[in-house]
Amino acid sequence: MHMPKMMLPTLLSLAMLSSAVFATSASAAATLVPPQGYYEGVEKFKSSEGKFTCEAIPQPYTDKLVFRSKYEGSDKARATLNKDSEQAFRDATKSITTLERNTSKVVMQYMRDGRPEQLDCALNMLTTWAKADALESTDFNHTGKSMRKWALGSMASSYLRLKFSNSHPLATRQQDAQVIEAWFSKLGDQVVSDWNNLPLDKTNNHSYWAAWSVMATSIATNRKDLFDWSVKEFRIAANQVDPQGFLPNELKRKQRALAYHNYALPPLAMIASFAQANGVDLRPENNGALKRLGDRVLAGVKDSDDFAARGGEKQDMTDLKTDMKFAWLEPYCSLYDCGPDVLEQKHKMQPFKNFRLGGDLTRTYDPTHEKGEKGGS
Repeated sequence: MHMPKMMLPTLLSLAMLSSAVFATSASAAATLVPPQGYYEGVEKFKSSEGKFTCEAIPQPYTDKLVFRSKYEGSDKARATLNKDSEQAFRDATKSITTLERNTSKVVMQYMRDGRPEQLDCALNMLTTWAKADALESTDFNHTGKSMRKWALGSMASSYLRLKFSNSHPLATRQQDAQVIEAWFSKLGDQVVSDWNNLPLDKTNNHSYWAAWSVMATSIATNRKDLFDWSVKEFRIAANQVDPQGFLPNELKRKQRALAYHNYALPPLAMIASFAQANGVDLRPENNGALKRLGDRVLAGVKDSDDFAARGGEKQDMTDLKTDMKFAWLEPYCSLYDCGPDVLEQKHKMQPFKNFRLGGDLTRTYDPTHEKGEKGGS
């Protein structure tokens, strides 16, 4: 059919517009992904022979999220441990932390052995809590909402290994996956509600850990709105880092200022690593704030005098003698060229296992390092 010349530009414009709309919608629907290490397959599929015991699923926590703080009675620094309230806190939250630890442990066992009963164990734990609407209470205090975001970060980051593994363990478990991801999605919305738009003087390491849990959840559920919120919170955190690499709200912790600076690094380094996997480079934020913070902490571990001067008290170095507390070095050294001395220090402490970051980070970020048994989960 002959087409009038005057119609061609119109049709071409429509075609270009249609193409542009398609490209935009395709971009908007792009799948969020974790860093490359989360795609690893099962190490070696083993038969069901041998010892594996799935521990009893802890009772789903459906009560109000109101717990005593382990710093109960402390002054504004919130740095003096109250042993009685700490024990009460641990007793009240035992089922939650047991679920976190066991999920991480069993998922990592499955990634090593590939036994069906290990996969069943991990998924049964998560679906049982999901179906009970656990951890969803809107009656909470600060310690309670802290437990919710820690637990979500632990579970979602462990689950990512199953969702993205090139062994495809969830291929025949889509019903379980839907139940778990719907629950994660609800918890992610609640964590955003819990921690959104806090005044800057109240925005500290807790907000960073909340943002990490939401980042892990965004990848598990492919929700760009959650991803964007986590990135927003990272930028707020980065802008809190002063020119010398200190976080003013962590300096308030006096004798534990250095320990809390170190504690702020794992969620921030993980968020930056996950953002980079999705084409968002957070390293330049506030003139390289994350690098400046990491350098300051590493220098402080060698000589804590600057932290003592800024925090006002001699630093308590107890936490900093635990290798697992430096698990942030794995994502950090994937983002930056760590110097020989830092790499040597990292290799001495490997493997890094931290259930709140989803398990064995050395296996994820530095798989060429010889596997060992050291490290806590």
